[in-house]
Amino acid sequence: MHRKRLAAAVLLAAALTGALAPAAAAHPGRPGHPDAVQRQLDLLTARDGVPGALAYDGRTTRTSGVADLDSGRPMNDEQGRFRLASDTKAFTATAVMRLVVDGRLRLGDRAGSYVPQLADSPITVRQLLKQTSGLPEYSALVDWTRPGTPEEYLALALDAEPVFEPGTDWGYSNTNYLVLGMVIDEVSGVDFRTYVERTVLRPLHLDDTYWPAPGELDLRGPHARNYGVHPAHPQDGRVDVTELPGYEFGASGGLVSTPVDLNAFWDGLFGGRLLPGWAVRLMTRDTTDIGGRDVYPAGSRYGYGLASIPLGCGGVYWGHGGDLPGGSVGGGRATGGRGTVTVYTTTWAAEGDSLRHLQGAVDAALCAKRH
Repeated sequence: MHRKRLAAAVLLAAALTGALAPAAAAHPGRPGHPDAVQRQLDLLTARDGVPGALAYDGRTTRTSGVADLDSGRPMNDEQGRFRLASDTKAFTATAVMRLVVDGRLRLGDRAGSYVPQLADSPITVRQLLKQTSGLPEYSALVDWTRPGTPEEYLALALDAEPVFEPGTDWGYSNTNYLVLGMVIDEVSGVDFRTYVERTVLRPLHLDDTYWPAPGELDLRGPHARNYGVHPAHPQDGRVDVTELPGYEFGASGGLVSTPVDLNAFWDGLFGGRLLPGWAVRLMTRDTTDIGGRDVYPAGSRYGYGLASIPLGCGGVYWGHGGDLPGGSVGGGRATGGRGTVTVYTTTWAAEGDSLRHLQGAVDAALCAKRH
């Protein structure tokens, strides 16, 4: 029962926060000045109780705090691995669009054409990508005491009441990307993990990004430890939660990566190295206004596994976010040639001051003048 409660809470965390709200008002000093990035990281560790925080903009790595509370070793650099959580959805969406570009899949296709459990549903591939299907969240319904199949997880969601009729509203749900993984399996003829590796990871040489194997709990290679409140033992306070069943997070949240690789993904996607321009434009123009929902601020929009977040200096950045009990990640690629950044923490930082400071670091890095 304890493992069930832990894993359900982990997946719910990834589901509830698809992107993090910006914090233009959180900059002490001059917004956009490089030192403002470090100040936000230091606020996270000194005031908010975050053990370790990092910002990497492709040229400069800034860190604060420690990678391990027991040893006190310094925070990892830009080569350290961390869980992408819901940032994984951008990779899955890109793989789906590769199938569309190749003429093997159409956005208007009914998901039920590929997933028999949805044979009687009008839900389309486009609605899954955009989080407008109305499918309820499956992760809170799963018995995490044993591994399950995507079909079993989907059955639980389909037994629940839909949140809304397909295409009539927007609602963030891991179930949408669970189904997209199943669609990729059917259309490509290989497991979605293999297909993402072939069409996204290998073309960009993202050699430090990987899908955890079944039963794999720890992170490979150099990494910081992760800390948070164990949902099954909240009375213990913050404990080490580095070990998680990452394989089970699947197409909605399972990837592990590094700041270097994640930045390279954003640059590769928006730089035309993975998809033709028309496909990327579709991902970012066929969007829903989500300002004021969940943690999204006014002006935010959600496309195909991507969200646009307004910047304090004008313009927006495109990315995705993710949160687990042991970490939060934000960032993406900004418009106007302002660059790309990844910011992550080693504990949950998705609300209150920690959220403002994490997004303050994202905003300050992307608003800094490029020379």
